[in-house]
Amino acid sequence: MATRFYNTLTRKKEEFRPIEHGIVKLYTCGPTVYSFAHIGNFRAYIFEDLLRRYLKFEGYHVIQVMNITDVDDKIIRDANKMNLSIDKFTIPYRNAFFADLDALRIERAEHYPSATEHIPEMVKLVKTLVGKEMAYESDDGSIYFKVSEYPKYGQLANLNIDSMIRGSRVINDEYEKEQIRDFALWKGWKSEDGNVFWETEFGKGRPGWHIECSAMSMKYLGPHFDIHCGGVDNIFPHHENEIAQSESATGEKFVNYWLHCEHLLVNNEKMSKSLSNFIYLRELLDKGIDPTAIRFTLLSTHYRQKLNFTDEKLDASAKSITRLRDFFRSLEGCLVDSKPELSGLIDNARKDFESSLDDDLNISEALAAIFSLIKEVNVFRQTHKLTKLDAENIKRFLNDIDTILNVLSTSESELTKEERNLIESRNIARKNRNWLDADRIRDVLLAKGIILEDSPKGTTWKRKIST
Repeated sequence: MATRFYNTLTRKKEEFRPIEHGIVKLYTCGPTVYSFAHIGNFRAYIFEDLLRRYLKFEGYHVIQVMNITDVDDKIIRDANKMNLSIDKFTIPYRNAFFADLDALRIERAEHYPSATEHIPEMVKLVKTLVGKEMAYESDDGSIYFKVSEYPKYGQLANLNIDSMIRGSRVINDEYEKEQIRDFALWKGWKSEDGNVFWETEFGKGRPGWHIECSAMSMKYLGPHFDIHCGGVDNIFPHHENEIAQSESATGEKFVNYWLHCEHLLVNNEKMSKSLSNFIYLRELLDKGIDPTAIRFTLLSTHYRQKLNFTDEKLDASAKSITRLRDFFRSLEGCLVDSKPELSGLIDNARKDFESSLDDDLNISEALAAIFSLIKEVNVFRQTHKLTKLDAENIKRFLNDIDTILNVLSTSESELTKEERNLIESRNIARKNRNWLDADRIRDVLLAKGIILEDSPKGTTWKRKIST
């Protein structure tokens, strides 16, 4: 089955065909580093990680660019309030973003360009648009894109331009789509900007948000590339404006496939400042919640469906991961040398897993294929011994799919000296048949999040996935 993605631009599933054979050029909208990233942001980043990892699983060489917006209206406002340069203001949030990526096991992109490091590219792009009479200068030194000169405006957001109220122009980067307005490519300096400006041929000023992504994506991926991702809130005006300014400048198609993930809800409500229900990843981690449980929760709902983030969903994710890891561990020591009996079962699971992800990254069906295999193998083991070859084949399959899911391997920290001593003391108590003392030590270790499992081969341990 060919891989198919739902393209926001055409509003239908389309077979994926990269521009260049074997190579996928992917642009994903990154963070605006004026605060810590919240779990709604990471819902998008996890979706993009799933996309990236599956494309690599399918044999593609992926070149991913994720921008870092380190200058915009909010950053300037907050940095000036704290009397800091934008560099000093944004660096802690930028560093925290990368630490959070690592905590959620999100694979790093090839490029993380910062807006402030690409001002010349933005100026060049704005100059091109002015030269083509697709942009004009206002009295305050700002440069605006002339929306009326781009006839395809509104195609991504599916807007009926004729029925919309036409305004003159808007300086803000984010605005509602009830009005169609010319948007700022370059913002002339004003007193509230303080020391945030660049001296250019347009005078003192700074870039608008939309021009940043066009300039940086084209620098690293070229004027025409394969996939552009983001959340549904980016469709308008941000991505709509990216298309208009990019295609007006180059005269060619900007992006072939536009993929957008739906909103994340918290207890069935959209996150908003008015409801005070923003949840930051760092808050969850500080509570001791296992990051793999968070990753699985954000991963396991199809990207085009709203995801309701709840404690119950976190608990269910932790149980799913535990079930997967316990099953994998149970495959150790299957030493029966005989011909494999489960090859067909494993092949079917692999086929179902891949065909599900081929269908617009249908992760829920893909996960169902995995847990169906676990159930069928466990039923088989009730009456048969698992052969060494079957066990190796199942482990190979699980390791293969974990290059996508990235939850199977544990990040268990080494035992502390105290914990090692407790386990050794319990082993001695068991050897001496001192069961009360052995049970007491087990309870002490369980309170520390360490689960002991006794078997004829000895005692093993694992850390509990906390939620």
